Amino acid sequence: MISSERTIPNSSTLTGWYKSSHSDGSQSECLEVARGHTHVPVRDSKAVTGPAVLFSLDGWMEFVTAVKKGRLPHTQ
Repeated sequence: MISSERTIPNSSTLTGWYKSSHSDGSQSECLEVARGHTHVPVRDSKAVTGPAVLFSLDGWMEFVTAVKKGRLPHTQ
């Protein structure tokens, strides 16, 4: 079920999850993305039954481009 806020409360209801190639590999900051859906679902890999945020394809591409070009501030 997709809410009006573009989230899915339990991301385990979706299939096609894979770990982002931009995750750091330490298991502390890993994103997973699911293929084969109208919108691009993104979740924390440590919370497989937690929520997923849904991006439009254009929104996801803008986000990935910003990450690759270092346009997002790094916070700790």
